[in-house]
Amino acid sequence: MSDPVLLTDWHPVAAARRLDEARPVAAKLLGTDIVLWRDAEGAAHAWQDRCPHRGTRLSIGRIEHGGLTCAYHGWRFAPDGRCMHVPSQPGQLPADSARPKSFRIEERYGLAWVCLGEPARGVLPFPEHDDPKLRKLLCGPYDVASSGPRIVENFLDMAHFAFVHAGVLGDPARTEVRDYRVDPWSDGAGGTGLMATQCFAWQPQTNSLAHGGSEVEYTYRVVRPLTAILTKVPDVQQGFHEAISLHVQPVEEESSRVWLVMAMTNFEQDEATLREFQDRIFLQDRPILESQTPRRLPLAPGTESPVRADRMSLAYRRYLRELGLRYGVLP
Repeated sequence: MSDPVLLTDWHPVAAARRLDEARPVAAKLLGTDIVLWRDAEGAAHAWQDRCPHRGTRLSIGRIEHGGLTCAYHGWRFAPDGRCMHVPSQPGQLPADSARPKSFRIEERYGLAWVCLGEPARGVLPFPEHDDPKLRKLLCGPYDVASSGPRIVENFLDMAHFAFVHAGVLGDPARTEVRDYRVDPWSDGAGGTGLMATQCFAWQPQTNSLAHGGSEVEYTYRVVRPLTAILTKVPDVQQGFHEAISLHVQPVEEESSRVWLVMAMTNFEQDEATLREFQDRIFLQDRPILESQTPRRLPLAPGTESPVRADRMSLAYRRYLRELGLRYGVLP
């Protein structure tokens, strides 16, 4: 994998709570197998999932005695990667170079984020998650046999609501997508993206609390190549506010794992009910995404046949071209 755009970015690889289970967690990012674990001091670690001795997956090993132990020959590695015990030759350690390759890891928004290269900037901003007045919920993950850019583009698309999410997010009798604005967006710290505003849609059930249809106004923010945030403009009468961030973990070019992080004023329903609603919506999208050909998003103008409602999609493809993205796309 040689895409500098994604190599220098942060990607979600696991729910942060999984690292509290006192055993290694296996993950895969951009074709690279990773082992995640938390040491006795509470620090999180992300290493290549390969013991330097004989190549065994460290994720099938154990966390013990202040380090990570390989299941094959019992080599134990300290949090800094040094081998601190070789059972077959007590008192004698291998060369200092016998360390698992390590990657940078951060914990934000209930997720563990990994960067395989040198980070170009910090983990993406999601200010709604920092609002103490909003309830936070992590949904997923959802495994999808498609590329990350295809999944983000679908998240930004309103024209499919009436067909894929009929009776919930859309009505087959109300299919027109009103014109909307798309503008450049900046996080103020070097990150750039897109913002779509004045996005209106008639929805029979706008959220898991709603009873009866209404017109909803959205804003969309593309804040990283594989992250988009949907915000429902607050309803003054109902007092409801919701933001949903979609984060794609690019497992491989045509295989992805999707995480949804929500920030909302819904404190009434339990977590199971909220997750069931989001599961229902996303699992309606999955067969559509997996049926698209090619699975990699084509970036060349004229490859597909856009219409006015696809303004955000066209802007997203142009944004990826300008970034020079190569992974998961057809340039």
